[in-house]
Amino acid sequence: MRNIDFSSWQGLLVTLSGLVLVTALGVGIRLIMMMTIQQKRERANRQINERLKTLIAAYKTLGGSFTGNLTVDPSHLRDLRQREREAADATALPAEISQGGSERARRIRDAVEAALSDIILLGTEEQVRLARDAARELVAGHAVHTHALVVSLRNFIREALDLDPIPSDLELPAQGPTRQPGSGGASSRNRDQGDGGGKGSGAGMGMGAGMGAGMGMGMGGGLGMGGLGAASLDEEDDGHHR
Repeated sequence: MRNIDFSSWQGLLVTLSGLVLVTALGVGIRLIMMMTIQQKRERANRQINERLKTLIAAYKTLGGSFTGNLTVDPSHLRDLRQREREAADATALPAEISQGGSERARRIRDAVEAALSDIILLGTEEQVRLARDAARELVAGHAVHTHALVVSLRNFIREALDLDPIPSDLELPAQGPTRQPGSGGASSRNRDQGDGGGKGSGAGMGMGAGMGAGMGMGMGGGLGMGGLGAASLDEEDDGHHR
């Protein structure tokens, strides 16, 4: 306030310039701080969104079924093939049925292993411990239950999304890994049937075209002969009249 001088126009100009400079510096500092804070918030939101997206996908993989076999079979392909041969010899089941079940079990195990890897990377401390225990059980060749890990994921996701917690008196059934779709055997069979149907329809069209052409030629030939016969009769009648 001591440097403010309104006694002359030079002092007034200097005073106004100083005020403008101070105001511009304050606004610039404030804008820089706001941009920095906004960038940090956007980065944090992206991280939270990616983390939630990954954990939600892991939750769906580990707890997508309520019925059937709710454990993860840790057997590998060689073990599954050996089991298939033993089951086929013991029960005389078709090989396609046995292979379909083994293929589905292998797909479930692969999906569960990928989900456990994502949880170890992005999960909380409790979730990482549970995922580590499940991975150890898989390595040891033991069947794994994923219900405890599913409950931890469900509680964390609902809390992160500001959803009300599930009431404690509400008992939910145990959850297990999602049953993965089988291999493309049915689709290949449908494709083969479609190819056969296409070939049959093509053959039918060819036969129909051939018959149509033959009938057309026969009718055309008959009409031509009839026309010649009629012309010869007319000439004979003219000869008689003459």
